[in-house]
Order: sequence, then C-alpha cells, then structure tokens
Amino acid sequence: MKNTSKTALGAIITGLSVALMLSTAVIPFLSYAVPAICGVLIILIITECDKKWALLVYACVSILSLLIVPDKSAGLSYTCIFGYYPIIKAVLENKLPDWLSWVTKLLITDIVLITGYYVSLHFFGIDTDGLEWITPYLTKWYIPVIITIFGCIFFWMYDSVLTRLTIIYKHKWRKVFKKYFK
Repeated sequence: MKNTSKTALGAIITGLSVALMLSTAVIPFLSYAVPAICGVLIILIITECDKKWALLVYACVSILSLLIVPDKSAGLSYTCIFGYYPIIKAVLENKLPDWLSWVTKLLITDIVLITGYYVSLHFFGIDTDGLEWITPYLTKWYIPVIITIFGCIFFWMYDSVLTRLTIIYKHKWRKVFKKYFK
C-alpha cells in the first residue's frame, strides 16, 4: 500500500472513530461500547498499514476524543484501554508464545484497571461507598480483586472478539477492501 493510501486510510479511520466517539454525547449509554468499537477499527490499520500507523491513529483519536468529545469517560476509556489494546495484542501475539502473550495481556489489563481505580479514587475523589450494597462483607480492600476478576473476564471476551474479527477480515473482507485502497 502506498503512503498516500495509508494516510487516507488513517484519516478515514480517525474521522470515523471521532464521529463515533461524538455519538456518545447523543446516546450516553454507549459510553463503553463505542470506544470498544473504535478499538476494533484499529485492526484495519494494523492489518493494512503497520503498527506505527496504528499508533499514530490511536494518538490522533485519543487527543481529539479528550479535547472535543463531551463524554470524557468515553474518551478516557478509549485512551486508557480500548485504543492501544489491539496494537499491544498484535505485538505480543507476533513476538511471544501463546501462553506468555495471554499472561502478559492479562497483566497489562490488570495493571491498567487497578491503576485507573486508584487514580480515580485518590485524584478525582470518587468514593466507592455506593458499591457496598452488593454484600455487607464488601470492603474497599476487595474492590481491586473484583475489578481484576471482572476485568479479566471482559478482556478475555474482547480479545476473543478481536481475534475472530481479524480472521474474518483477513479471509473475507480484505479482498473487497483491496479494490478501493491500492
């Protein structure tokens, strides 16, 4: 693919991602689904261009999302979790054995989620007292454990979806895509 085509594809994916992120202002319950969908769009850039181009698209979408998207939680979830995960996934799966890439991806996910929890707790003053209705035995010490467990389950599902969509794209949609971008 020529550099002009890579630039055009990157601009299209960036524009589409920012437009989708802006839709979270109109439909607020999509605050976490839209960033995940925008993360899926990064697969196109990784497959067709390169990981360097994908990092550039990720950076552009992250900056624009944090600046212009009214729903800041959607911008933060894209920037902190969903935007870079397909890039890390591609790098780890190409360089490491399967079991080690899974362990590394889970560790990265856990580190990001726990760091996000503590940053929101200590820097933004978000209190977790509302979570104590779940069970009378739930204390703040257990919340990181719960975040880790549910985070691992969610990212296992997200990783599986990314893998399946990559396979589908490479086997079915890539031929159609190649007709339009040369």
